[in-house]
Amino acid sequence: MSLKDQHVAVLGGTSGIGLATAALAAERRARVTVVSSRPDSAERALATLPAGTAAETADLTDSHQVTALFDRLGPLDHLVYTAGDPLALLTVDTMDLDAARRLFTLRYFGALDAVRAATPRLRPGGSITLTSGTAGLRPVPGWSVPASICGAVEALVRALAVELAPIRVNAVRAGMVRTPLWSGLPEADREQLYAQTAAALPLGRIGDPEDTAEAYAYLMEQRFATGSVVTVDGGGLLA
Repeated sequence: MSLKDQHVAVLGGTSGIGLATAALAAERRARVTVVSSRPDSAERALATLPAGTAAETADLTDSHQVTALFDRLGPLDHLVYTAGDPLALLTVDTMDLDAARRLFTLRYFGALDAVRAATPRLRPGGSITLTSGTAGLRPVPGWSVPASICGAVEALVRALAVELAPIRVNAVRAGMVRTPLWSGLPEADREQLYAQTAAALPLGRIGDPEDTAEAYAYLMEQRFATGSVVTVDGGGLLA
């Protein structure tokens, strides 16, 4: 399947992996709409994306706004959900349950609500691609909440692939990627994390957003994949 003239909506598409995915889809001549909760982020993204790309703003944790968003978007061919807050360690002994719930609200329930609103608007042959991470299979201390979200998203993908068939539902399981999601760490700590992670990977480097974007494009174009999770991690699950 070619993405030419297909309408692709990328929620969380104004930075990091989402922005790279939007750029790649546009390069493949799709009609792309990126969605952010922040107008300034949407404006910055449009300045870097090809002409013809559109942007919308919506709070993806607000179900009414999500419904209104998809009313504005109209018919779709592909939904990509990459939205997420900056990552933070949450150890059990100092767990802030409100913070844990907020992470689930955007990364899991936001994705589920987007699927709810998008499904009636998906054309035949359409697809949904959600976002997981290798933390679900190989967590480290302090990652109980992100690991749980990844596991929940992957279970959701399998269930939706059955419930929504013949709409294709898949996910990308990303490893360490250099994106703004790590901006909550001090720069020195962030670079140290990148370096330590890269040294342990078979490929010897962490991912760039463009590496992961290729997997989203593949799942949009691959007509016989559903209920699948594609891992893009530089070999991290093997290390």
